[in-house]
Amino acid sequence: MMTEIAIIGAGITGLTSAYYIKRQRPDIDVTIYEATNRTGGKIQTYRKDGYTIELGPESYLGRKHIMTDVAKDIGLESDLVTNQTGQSYIYAKNKLYPIPGGSILGIPTSLKPFLQTKLISPIGKLRAGLDYLKRPTQMENDISVGHFFRARLGDEVLENLIEPLMGGIYGTNIDDLSLMSTFPEFKQREEQFGSLIKGMKYEKIQRQQQRQLYPGAPKGQFRQFKNGLSSFIESLTKYVEHQGVKIVYNTRVNDITQSQKHYHLHFTNQKIAFDGVLVTTPHQTFIKWFENDPAFDYFKEMQSTSVATVVLAFDEKDIENTYDGTGFVIARTSNTTITACTWTSKKWPFTTPEGKVLLRAYVGKPGDTTLDAHNDDEIVSIVRNDLNKMMNINGDPEFSIVNRLPQSMPQYRVGHIDKVKDIQSHIIKNYPKLRITGASFEAVGLPDCIQQGKDAVESLLNEIE
Repeated sequence: MMTEIAIIGAGITGLTSAYYIKRQRPDIDVTIYEATNRTGGKIQTYRKDGYTIELGPESYLGRKHIMTDVAKDIGLESDLVTNQTGQSYIYAKNKLYPIPGGSILGIPTSLKPFLQTKLISPIGKLRAGLDYLKRPTQMENDISVGHFFRARLGDEVLENLIEPLMGGIYGTNIDDLSLMSTFPEFKQREEQFGSLIKGMKYEKIQRQQQRQLYPGAPKGQFRQFKNGLSSFIESLTKYVEHQGVKIVYNTRVNDITQSQKHYHLHFTNQKIAFDGVLVTTPHQTFIKWFENDPAFDYFKEMQSTSVATVVLAFDEKDIENTYDGTGFVIARTSNTTITACTWTSKKWPFTTPEGKVLLRAYVGKPGDTTLDAHNDDEIVSIVRNDLNKMMNINGDPEFSIVNRLPQSMPQYRVGHIDKVKDIQSHIIKNYPKLRITGASFEAVGLPDCIQQGKDAVESLLNEIE
């Protein structure tokens, strides 16, 4: 009798999980259940009139090779695009400042650019230099990202350099954000070298040496596809279907129950038995199926941030933007609603027709009620007013899109990593042949979601005969 596995959720984690199951065990029957009418989850590319616009994630970090490896395997190698290298900026103190050259997520690795920047005061620079003299930061299991970087480099570097670059990635206040769940490598380098700056200098050398192994490789950090991220999802969907994976759309799982040999997925009018189950949905969905198990209580209280991508398209004559760069992030001390903006037509020229300008702004941070309090037209007006502080916008946008992602950014607060490790251990012990993975557990980047799916598949298949 054929072994049957159900995957719940057809986002990037669910799709790549099916891909890895079929690679390792083509004999296993795989069915994916998706509550909506499409695959891809948060990934959604709008294509019209020569525009290729990402309404969710914009790209992925190229040095995390797992997504590139999958793309090549499914036939998309020739579609890969690397971003135009260019300066990024930070908006602080009512002005755009270039991010100092050589920094890694705001941490200086080159002395000259850091000393030359006007973003940090002379006193702030001296305080950052104390990192060379301070002992490794004391911690038991976890501390906040804010606590760690304040201790190493001081308040000014944290608030004007590091927080704008790190805070928006996870949608959590940086003084609540778990260091060991998000950036444990910084603590590891600090311990290894006795100084965070020394550790990041070493990291920079390692990355440069890695690039030298591939002398013809593009220099940009981020990767995309010439037809957008949805083209990856579309190709992956076709690929797994060709391998025999069945995808059932518009079908919501109401419950999961366990019998002696099977798991039963409960739907509106039926229940179906499976030998194994892989859950890849957000925690707000899967907690309903495990609400009577106190080991999952953490997910009942785990908060998530609502965010939105706001896209504005203009004729280039209506935008005065003399900055040569790819976009900017915003220090939280600034009086703006937006948290960042990508000059998409500069960063990804293939996305925009000749003579047009495409801007992607981001709204949503912990405690901010803007998205709940305003309709789409009002959000566009707020974003335009903010963007006028950084560039001159003379006309109305030719079109705008507001894509809301409610409760989409799980907040990894201090202690998160230990709690999810305990939950995963509980699942392995008490729910054999069932795994739960996805952004509620570890990392929100697209390659990270793929890696989590791969790891969950390997763990699950170890229990499948």
